[in-house]
Amino acid sequence: MFSILKQFKQREWWLMAMLLGFVVLEVWCTLKIPEYTINLTSEVASGNITLISVISNGGMMLLFALLCLVCTVCSVFICAKIASIISFRLREQIYNQVSKFSNVEMQKFSIASLITRSTNDVSQLQMFFTMGIYILLKAPIMSIWAICKISITSVEWTLATAICVTCIIAIVLVILFICLPKFKKMQTLIDNVNNVTRENVSGIRVVHAFNAENFQTNKFEKVNEDLTKTQLFTIKNLSVLMPVITFFINILTLSIYWIGAVLVNNAATAERAMVIGNMTAFTQYALMIAMSFIFLVVVFIMLPRAIVSAKRINAVLNQSVSICDGAIQFSNGEGKIEFHNVTYKIENTNFKILNNVNFSIDKGETVAIIGATGAGKTTLVELIPRLLDVSSGEVIVDGVNVKDYALSTLNSKIALANQKAILFKGTVADNIAYGVPAGQIDQKKMKNALTLACADFVNDLQNGVNSPVAQGGTNFSGGQKQRLSIARAIFKDAEIIIFDDSFSALDYKTDLQIRQNIKKALPNKTIIIVAQRIGTIKHADKIIVLDNGEVVGIGTHKELLSSCPIYNEIALSQLSKEEL
Repeated sequence: MFSILKQFKQREWWLMAMLLGFVVLEVWCTLKIPEYTINLTSEVASGNITLISVISNGGMMLLFALLCLVCTVCSVFICAKIASIISFRLREQIYNQVSKFSNVEMQKFSIASLITRSTNDVSQLQMFFTMGIYILLKAPIMSIWAICKISITSVEWTLATAICVTCIIAIVLVILFICLPKFKKMQTLIDNVNNVTRENVSGIRVVHAFNAENFQTNKFEKVNEDLTKTQLFTIKNLSVLMPVITFFINILTLSIYWIGAVLVNNAATAERAMVIGNMTAFTQYALMIAMSFIFLVVVFIMLPRAIVSAKRINAVLNQSVSICDGAIQFSNGEGKIEFHNVTYKIENTNFKILNNVNFSIDKGETVAIIGATGAGKTTLVELIPRLLDVSSGEVIVDGVNVKDYALSTLNSKIALANQKAILFKGTVADNIAYGVPAGQIDQKKMKNALTLACADFVNDLQNGVNSPVAQGGTNFSGGQKQRLSIARAIFKDAEIIIFDDSFSALDYKTDLQIRQNIKKALPNKTIIIVAQRIGTIKHADKIIVLDNGEVVGIGTHKELLSSCPIYNEIALSQLSKEEL
């Protein structure tokens, strides 16, 4: 929580100072009201009450009550302002931090957990700052100031109040001690609910296809039941607080009147009116003290979850990013790639996905990468744009280690069409010219990219390139999404274009046509094609064969048929000898 407060800027500290001023003024006004109650009660008890006295004392009480109202409204408004500023800043910081994460950090937190941290956890903090800060300032000031007021009145009344307050504090601490571990567990359980929900919604077609609705329902019910049980446990324990506090407040009120009755009975006749007035005011002061602790209980209910949320948010913000910017801001723009003894293994394990990989790709070459499922093809190409970083060895682009490039410079050199075609909500034009402002899109260049990617279906859409794209591209087929993804990579006009199994959903004719278009229109581009089909890669200038993370063959299609048994085995599994 303190790390959140450290982020306060001068503006927030000024708001906090104003809040403190309004709270002090409000408490002062509140504590002034019993003083006029003493006057009225004393005059009533002595029989000297007059209309002027009632109007003057009542008018002052009303005035201070109105001042309290104004101060409360201003305080709540300032708290809401501070809370909105903090939540806005935290969401922005989390978003910016997550956008820098590599696959390593994403796997550490999980998508569902990051969603919870940027929404539910931030909301918990916002709720705390909206209500909790005001109460945390007001309650101690109110209780200490009121105790100072009553301590000079009567030792007996002060002792009764002290005993009551001590009992309330002890019970609150015991219950919070029981509930705090559950509050910590609750946010993790919310992560689990989000994870199962997200998994079910994103895979709803698979669920229906396998008639697994009951299976998924049971899976969700388990995590939902765990969360519900935890919430019920905390609610049941916290529900004890209010009745217990109310009980002690009633006991305190009875004690004050009982002690007051004894004091009145023992006082001289002339002093009895003053004792009755003090007893009435003391009752108000005691209730103010008790109410202050009730407000603190409300804060203590919110505070544990807010602390847990703050720790979870700080875990994201303080997470060191494994892939950092280099210093080189320029490049000669050739598109040459070299792998020198590259090894990549999963973090904190000895499992190597790639092992001692060596090869080079010259400018303008079309290079294909093939291998069995799990051979490390996608991992290999993700090392080039630094979506992952090597565990050992070097990846060289245009004579410079990719780690030495500024990420913006490296990414400007490389275009990537992912294995899974990802489209964003917007229009076709927004997706093809992704990252380019709408007013700066080169329409001719876009049309050319769509033509090369055989995405002629865009012309048949009602609004052409301005036709809407649903989130995730759900209003397009798999083949259409892949062609739009290919068009996006071509539109970027980068020196290196990587197609990571981007032709898998295309028919053979479209696959061949796109490759021929690219070869003819982009002869100077370095093209890397990851594929499973021999027909897609056999015309490449160079083919790299991977097996269990190691390069077992490099050469042309004909060379590998005779020199690489694994490539020959893959080829024969797809085509006959005559076709080969």
